[in-house]
Amino acid sequence: MTVYVDDAVTLWRGQRWAHLMADTLDELHEMAARLGIPHRAFQNKTSGAHYDVPAPVREEAIRLGAVAISRHHDRELVRTVIRNAKAQGRGEHA
Repeated sequence: MTVYVDDAVTLWRGQRWAHLMADTLDELHEMAARLGIPHRAFQNKTSGAHYDVPAPVREEAIRLGAVAISRHHDRELVRTVIRNAKAQGRGEHA
């Protein structure tokens, strides 16, 4: 099982943000807790179950074992991770 973090490309509030996703919700929430991200930051929207993380937290997630994925270079893997996040998200609400 794996935790993923995509490219930090979304500009918001003066920072670049990425999405933290995982093969399972348990792994996702565990990594978020290790990063100090409160559960209230969990998002379960049409984009799937994830946490938004700023670029520095993305780097920390990678140091803790998250797999960096690129929307530009790993398109099929990204689609698979997002599809899985959407399927997981149906069972849990923010």
